[in-house]
Amino acid sequence: MTKKLATIALAGALSVPAFAAEFITIGTGGVTGTYYPTGGAVCRLVNKLKKETGIRCSVESTGGSVYNINTIRAGELDFGIAQSDTISQALNGEVAFKDNPYKDVRSVIAIYPELLALVVRTDTGIKKLTDIKGKKINIDIPGSGTRVTAEIVMGAEGVSTSDLALISELKSTEGPNMLKDKKIDGYFGVFGHPTANIKDAANSTDAYIVPLDGKNVDALIAKYPYYAKGVISGTFYKGITNDTPSIGVKAVLVTSDKVSDKAVYTVTKAILDNFEDFKKLHPAYKTITKESLLEGLTATQHPGAIKAFKEAGLL
Repeated sequence: MTKKLATIALAGALSVPAFAAEFITIGTGGVTGTYYPTGGAVCRLVNKLKKETGIRCSVESTGGSVYNINTIRAGELDFGIAQSDTISQALNGEVAFKDNPYKDVRSVIAIYPELLALVVRTDTGIKKLTDIKGKKINIDIPGSGTRVTAEIVMGAEGVSTSDLALISELKSTEGPNMLKDKKIDGYFGVFGHPTANIKDAANSTDAYIVPLDGKNVDALIAKYPYYAKGVISGTFYKGITNDTPSIGVKAVLVTSDKVSDKAVYTVTKAILDNFEDFKKLHPAYKTITKESLLEGLTATQHPGAIKAFKEAGLL
């Protein structure tokens, strides 16, 4: 080979990577909620294997469940975390997806249970959900899973947004500061508990979490089977010593049927192969098991995820 040809060959070899890197992005929620650190935890596990898999993962703070599903549909996100009820509504064209169903959403894993919390200042006198009538309440932004769940639970108790003295529509991440500054009397948020969000609120003001239970909540769970009862422990937040009954859903990692089997398989396998390490990354994961990762999947599971679960002997 002549020197000129050798130079051309070397340049050609250097211009072609050993493998084509695949970049994936996970949509989450506000930075003080549980979705954001969960997305970060998943990406850390995936990125440890990037030399072997060629897949690089990044996390994006977003508006939450509805936003994530719509952005996956638009092809601008590969994965997202969403509430199990919101996924069901997307599939069936209900609530935020009315007359616009998204049938191509796919489940990956059901990560952890998350519960709706109505956080109020103790000086507001709000002790039960119906007490928010005539009060200033943040119900979260349009397009968030919290907003959808809050309005459904309010409706079950005969409370509408028109009953409120002030409707605030900011992210639940704004709740603690607005509560402390008395701009609102309370705010809703769907969280994996404990969450930095409510810790911030409880550390800066006298806060209370309103119980969400009773016959109307029971009827709601009977009507929508993706809801379930849960308890927010009285050990989680400063000054809130009582266990608080609530209603919850599952936080599910979702994707599109158009995302590659390789990418979904890599993400799922990274979690399953490092499950005990994953559980240590956030207190909300304390009670989860490998089996519970398959509970609460309201959309068909992606083939890449099925492959990983089968290899792990879980399917």
